[in-house]
Amino acid sequence: MNKLIISFLLAMSFSFANAQNQVSGTILDASNQQPLEQVSVYFPQLEKGTVTDNSGAYQINNLPTGTFKIVVSFLGYQTISRTITITSTNVTFDVSLTESAIEMEEVIVSTPFHKLQSENVMKVAYASVTDLQNKGAITLAEGITKIAGVENVSTGIGIGKPVIRGLNANRVLVYTQGIRLENQQFGDEHGLGVNDAGIESVEVIKGPASLLYGSDAMGGVLYLNPEKFAIPNTNSGDVNLNYFTNTAGVSSNAGFKTSSEKLKFLVRGAYTTHTDYQTGNDERVTNSRFKEYDIKTGMGYQSTNFKTEIRYNFNSSDLGIPEEIGIQSTDRTPMMPNQTIDNHILSSKSSLVFSKSSLDLSLGYISNIRKEFEEGEEGAALHMNLNTFNYNLQYHLPKMGILETIIGAQGLHQTNSNFGEELLIPNATINDFGFFGTSHVHLNENNDVQIGLRFDHRGINTEQSGILGEQDYIAPINKDFNSINAALGYKVNFLNSFIARLNLATGFRAPNLAELTSNGVHEGTNRYEIGNENLKNEQNLQTDLAIEYKNQHFEVFVNGFYNSINNYVFIAPNGNEIDGNQVFVYDQQDANLYGAEAGIHIHPHPLDWLHLESTFQSVRGKLKNNDNLPLIPANSITNTFRAEFSNKDSWVKNGYSFITLNSVFNQDRISTFEDATDGYTLLSIGLGGTVSLFKTPLNVRITGNNLLNKEYFSHLSRLKYDGIANIGRNISFGISAPF
Repeated sequence: MNKLIISFLLAMSFSFANAQNQVSGTILDASNQQPLEQVSVYFPQLEKGTVTDNSGAYQINNLPTGTFKIVVSFLGYQTISRTITITSTNVTFDVSLTESAIEMEEVIVSTPFHKLQSENVMKVAYASVTDLQNKGAITLAEGITKIAGVENVSTGIGIGKPVIRGLNANRVLVYTQGIRLENQQFGDEHGLGVNDAGIESVEVIKGPASLLYGSDAMGGVLYLNPEKFAIPNTNSGDVNLNYFTNTAGVSSNAGFKTSSEKLKFLVRGAYTTHTDYQTGNDERVTNSRFKEYDIKTGMGYQSTNFKTEIRYNFNSSDLGIPEEIGIQSTDRTPMMPNQTIDNHILSSKSSLVFSKSSLDLSLGYISNIRKEFEEGEEGAALHMNLNTFNYNLQYHLPKMGILETIIGAQGLHQTNSNFGEELLIPNATINDFGFFGTSHVHLNENNDVQIGLRFDHRGINTEQSGILGEQDYIAPINKDFNSINAALGYKVNFLNSFIARLNLATGFRAPNLAELTSNGVHEGTNRYEIGNENLKNEQNLQTDLAIEYKNQHFEVFVNGFYNSINNYVFIAPNGNEIDGNQVFVYDQQDANLYGAEAGIHIHPHPLDWLHLESTFQSVRGKLKNNDNLPLIPANSITNTFRAEFSNKDSWVKNGYSFITLNSVFNQDRISTFEDATDGYTLLSIGLGGTVSLFKTPLNVRITGNNLLNKEYFSHLSRLKYDGIANIGRNISFGISAPF
């Protein structure tokens, strides 16, 4: 394996001397044959593209010889995906686009074959970060809850982590900059740790994705796509400002990017600050304030057959840990207890393109420095440094008729080191290695199959902590976990407008360090936790059936799933107390989760600007002994009335407005140590668009969430146990301007 990586790195020092080809053409409106400006023309595999000029013309240079997928997309028109073969120096590819009220399709990056969602065998949810911001999300962790089947375990507004179909923490894998994010995600009060500045879109795989990503992806994957580099021979910059009335919060960022024909560069800096949030009772939640600094930068090089990029992200957060409604203050500096988190993410992604195949290598290094401070103590009571190196090597084999195949190897080396007085988990070393193969079989125009197989190994070694015989002693462990996983999917198009997908996939998760080794008071949860070194792999099988119907003016989908998990790890009280803290112990038992997401979208003719949307989501989770699983989201239904205005002669371009009612049902199907929560309904209203000021286009938006100032308790809020409600009325103002 090492020799293979070294050979790849050596190959990065040169480009192959193949002909530098060019694809050009004209994009027209199919109804009137008028040219279309600013249409995106993009080669997903090559990550290279451009936009059309005012005459509808485009040109993409320095392309390798071979067969590649090309995607043509433009807002308000049907997205076109074609495969073209480049065998000569100059290739002409003209397209006529048909108007469509259906949203523009995007290329899905989190699955390996660079296909549009309509072409994918696996259903993947997609949302642009701009759309999430338009809905008034304060943080990225809150924004993803707008996606059906995705929720958020929260500690106030500054700390949140994703929940996909009832699974969270180490059961959901987060990818950013093309690498897996490791930031002690096992902890309930450990947030997502990613600022939305410089993130272009979010993709969610709702189900086991261990075949593609290995351990910890058994519940799904949250895939964050960074902003793209500028198209060749252009540069651009922008400034973005947001203000939130509830917290007097300010979120700002500015970025610049430039590209020549081969070299690329971008940089973006962001700053966020919030005071304590107010509940529906207009009481401020003491110490829910937080501050965040973020910088993202990247450099890239692309020639005919070779491309590479390096990206770096530094994120520094200072987060208060709220415990009560006490001092009513608008201070911005967190009080104790609080946590400071510094994340350094360095990644590289490189590709070599041959005439009929390609080789991709992603490398990543993440340094996560977490410190927790407690009242009355000097210095950090808890100080953990988590350092992770990971790699992902994939070879796209030459296409054989209807068969596309990818083989690959992935792995990581991780160390955890403690420097504080308290110990949450011991010093440890983790090593992962896995290899896989997956194939997409395009049987005919209407039938596709995807299959795959994978083997993984994880080794965990920890050091002894404490003194043998004393209460807080943690014994050293040396354990290995192995797993074989498979996936099978089938997609069929039928009756012109229907698509059905059936996916069966297994996944696994090795127990994390907290589950194996905990022995002490977890200050974030105020309980004494005891680990279990005899825990086995979690192994699951999920069946997912999705059916959707779509025409020009009506869409409906139903997506049902059944997830069977062997050796599900859970924590529960054993009835004892240590030093006044209730004792919780880790154990295992088989479990099942099942549920569905469904939705309808109507945009009636001739009122194509009008959109009526409704989505419903439900999940149940039960242990084998019939006890309910904890942290299962309540059923909910979201109804939205949305209008879009794109009249070129209007003073507002790309205008929109919406009214949303989010109704959450009672959640009384709870675990033995949870409290039931009542249902509630929240009203949101928003509007925005692009206006011109001194010939400068400004994107403006105003969004009001929980406009009726409802006092409510989310079932996934960790503060509900202290009688602390979620955020009350919040009106956000946003403006974005180019420079």
